[in-house]
Amino acid sequence: MSIPRIEPGGDQAGDSRSWTQSVELSRSTIKCPIQASMKIGEDVLPLIAGESFSMTSPQIGEGQIALRDVPVIFAGYGVHAPEVKWNDFEGVDVRGKVVMVLVNDPDYESGVGDFGGPAMTWYGRWPYKFEQAAKLGAAGLLIVHEIGPAGYDWNVWQHNHLGPSLDVLRERLEDSHPLIEGFQRRDVAVDLFRRAGLDFEVEKKAAAVSGFSTKPLGDVSFSIQLEATHDRITSHNVVARLPGTSSREETLLYTVHFDHLGIGKADSSGDVIYNGAQDNASGVAALLEMARRFAAGPKPARSVVFLALTAEESGLLGSEYYAANPIYPLATTTAVLNMDGMNVIGATRDAGTAADGKVTLLDDLIRVLESKGRTFRPEAHPEAGYFYRSDHFPFAKVGVPALSYRQGVDKRVGGLVAGEAVYQSYIEDRYH
Repeated sequence: MSIPRIEPGGDQAGDSRSWTQSVELSRSTIKCPIQASMKIGEDVLPLIAGESFSMTSPQIGEGQIALRDVPVIFAGYGVHAPEVKWNDFEGVDVRGKVVMVLVNDPDYESGVGDFGGPAMTWYGRWPYKFEQAAKLGAAGLLIVHEIGPAGYDWNVWQHNHLGPSLDVLRERLEDSHPLIEGFQRRDVAVDLFRRAGLDFEVEKKAAAVSGFSTKPLGDVSFSIQLEATHDRITSHNVVARLPGTSSREETLLYTVHFDHLGIGKADSSGDVIYNGAQDNASGVAALLEMARRFAAGPKPARSVVFLALTAEESGLLGSEYYAANPIYPLATTTAVLNMDGMNVIGATRDAGTAADGKVTLLDDLIRVLESKGRTFRPEAHPEAGYFYRSDHFPFAKVGVPALSYRQGVDKRVGGLVAGEAVYQSYIEDRYH
């Protein structure tokens, strides 16, 4: 169906624009099998990729990659937060070593502290931890996976390991990535600590207190050998624009991501397709319908851009690329309203956002909801760090007011109990 009032909003091609924005990405692919192990004294503990540990394809390094008997150190939560005088790496040289850290923030277990209590901050997310390790020259970083503080089960890493790893093109990839970026299953980490003469739970509690000292994990060392190929690819964001009237130079962005996870390890029923109907075909459908409604109605004062983003599941890459290479100036981008998983559970009395951003845009949303007889539902799982896991975040990082709209849970038929049951079933059985 044609939308005559919507125009291409992407890359400039002569005197006209295309419907897309080219997104240049680096791609790394592991050639299996990986040979990895931990050595404790004279004992060698094999690490099985996808089972006892998982890793992404290395963004740096060429061809054959090999580490042999590299010392492993425990660096608590792997956080350097100058604003609260917190540095897990104080006085420690991690260059050339493999660092093991905990997922989430130091406040997660206690619910109180310098990092906002139970709500995850950016310091708790794995992209931050990898980048911090890279800046310090670590050879690798292994994050101990725990379901509660991570916000998802181990099977997310188990099912999705070893696929191609993508990133936006950077001048120095080594400033953002150590050679090895991986995740350690909790029970394996607990066993390693025990073999090193340490108690995992004791060390975890110590790491949650300011002044924690990074330490060697006994005489544990890490070895790995693999092959990886590297190349560059071009993906695309899809961009459409409805020009405004009185404030045409100002831009309101509606965003969704159109990628999912493709084909991977089979589930218990043998299905190998990672169906993305909710995450995020529902968002794409909503974006198309919004564009149709805008085109059929009165022209808005501001220009409205409908932006479908690539490579969200690979680390918010399409939105990061646009935020770094905006087609329409960020200084006159008034807001970003992202949609990642729309309502598929039936009518609700409420609605929410992916965590609660501290922006007046949220106040505006709450007022609109109240005017429609609905309530705003504060984030029920702040420890999961959802604010940092959707495409609005790269815009928020550069100062654009941005929210990611989420469906409600308080069903008009069945209430919160029914809605939470559907949510938990989705997370446990269908999410990624």
